[in-house]
Amino acid sequence: MSDSQVTIKLTSDEALVLWHWLERLQMTDLSRVVDDPAVWAPIHRIAGTLDKALPELFASDYDQRIGAARQRLRPED
Repeated sequence: MSDSQVTIKLTSDEALVLWHWLERLQMTDLSRVVDDPAVWAPIHRIAGTLDKALPELFASDYDQRIGAARQRLRPED
């Protein structure tokens, strides 16, 4: 088995929306959502990487930023 790494590129909007969802996920009863404990290692790693990469998380207007990012990512009707 190889220990090679995978790189995932996200836009700022994608990263912010994903981070927010992962934070909510980690605060729920995860056993109902994630049935394999092995999945938690990559989830925590992704969330931790996003924590370090997103200065927006600490902005005073975070709520407006996450709302705007969500709006931009939603498909147009």
